[in-house]
Amino acid sequence: MEMEKKDTGKPSLLGMFWRPNEQFEKIYQQPKIWGALGIITLIYVLAASLSALTMKAEDIVVPGTLSLEQAELVLPLTKFTTAVGGLFAPIFGVLISTVIYFIIVKIASKNTTFKQLFSMNTYILVIGAAGLLLNNLIQYLVGQNSDIFYTSLGGVLGSDSPVLSTFEVFSIWQLILVAFGLHKVGQLSKGAAWTISIVFFLLGLGMGFIAETIQGITGI
Repeated sequence: MEMEKKDTGKPSLLGMFWRPNEQFEKIYQQPKIWGALGIITLIYVLAASLSALTMKAEDIVVPGTLSLEQAELVLPLTKFTTAVGGLFAPIFGVLISTVIYFIIVKIASKNTTFKQLFSMNTYILVIGAAGLLLNNLIQYLVGQNSDIFYTSLGGVLGSDSPVLSTFEVFSIWQLILVAFGLHKVGQLSKGAAWTISIVFFLLGLGMGFIAETIQGITGI
């Protein structure tokens, strides 16, 4: 499937929430990166800062490794690195996913460019950024730091299960958009695009099972 080149205008981050396919068509024609990436990075920094503000020494205690007294000493540095991490997480996340998808579309002999896929992943990330900000804002308002998102099945059921946390609204939303994007921008068939998204979800679920198993063995 090859889309005819035409002037469709610039893609919109807000448009990703209600007209994603239209944005993917625009990304295919005019892949934009830096403005959108800058906005998403600001959202990530704000979300990470909220997470840092709710962090307590008790949250980073590791039984047998890091005591409460030691945790209190490293807490300021942990808060700082958490906030600063928001600067680098978006671009590294987009870069890694773009490399993976670029390899896939080249194996499929498609003409999609690295820039088009990088732009696609950047715009898709606004969904995850919104979810991260919402969850960290809720944590800040209730004064509780947690690795489990309130918008996940684990958050709804009050469970810290890594498996249940895999079923998270914004993460699943992102994977659905990845399928749309790989079809519209990556020029893959709908079947191939959805298969890739489902495989990535299953990989995440598998990692959740592994994390839960380790959690059960170590008791952490």
